[in-house]
Amino acid sequence: MNKYIRLIIVLLLLVTSCKSKKNVAESDVTNFSTRRVISNHMNADFNKKTMNARITAKYRDPKSSASFSVKLRMEKDKTIWLSATKFGIPVAKAKITPDRVSYYEKLNRTYFDGDFALISKFLGTDLNYEKLQNLLLGQAILDLKKGKFSSDYKNESYELLPKKSNEIYQILFVMNPDNFKLKSQQVTSRAEEQLLAVSYPNYTEVDGETIPKKIAIRAIDKRNITTINMEYKSVVLDEELTFPFSIPQGYKELKIK
Repeated sequence: MNKYIRLIIVLLLLVTSCKSKKNVAESDVTNFSTRRVISNHMNADFNKKTMNARITAKYRDPKSSASFSVKLRMEKDKTIWLSATKFGIPVAKAKITPDRVSYYEKLNRTYFDGDFALISKFLGTDLNYEKLQNLLLGQAILDLKKGKFSSDYKNESYELLPKKSNEIYQILFVMNPDNFKLKSQQVTSRAEEQLLAVSYPNYTEVDGETIPKKIAIRAIDKRNITTINMEYKSVVLDEELTFPFSIPQGYKELKIK
């Protein structure tokens, strides 16, 4: 009997020990240093070679609105490939690499083949490949290790702001303390009166990776408000992918003004 009593006591000690450790961790998370918050966010970055996803996307601007099904293929740091369909009919395709953006759409038979000027103008902030990739994965579009930031724990989230205010840009990152992925990120261009706001309402776990379940993008300038709402329907990681792309003959080139 004494053996059983000792066993029960040991089990109780283990359970209470686990509970106390968990409580310490939960209380500690509200007191992380800015350096640790940034480090945890960087460690939460996507760590697989490829992603193959199916997405539903809803687009709206002052003049039009539309819904699409989108195939997204990504080879980390190398290629982002998108193919959009409506009612099962292909309507547009894009291939994005670190030094090139290529895109065509079938309705107006137009194409673009150049740098990131098209995407930057569309979203109202300077973008490159890394920033766009991070935007799709719930990571900060700025390299947080290169800047000087301060953090504050508010409303069950970490808010990161630059230590020094910038006359040109205003930046805010809000992080989830559970996984240190972003809840939202916001870049405001004061001079151009433009705002890019991206929110991530929830995430899903796929093969050990934390992937945004939904992404809400809001781009505002002096005259227009454009919104894009995306929802990941399926995600497969680390499979071999191809990125077929060629601009059809007879399409008209889009020029960035």
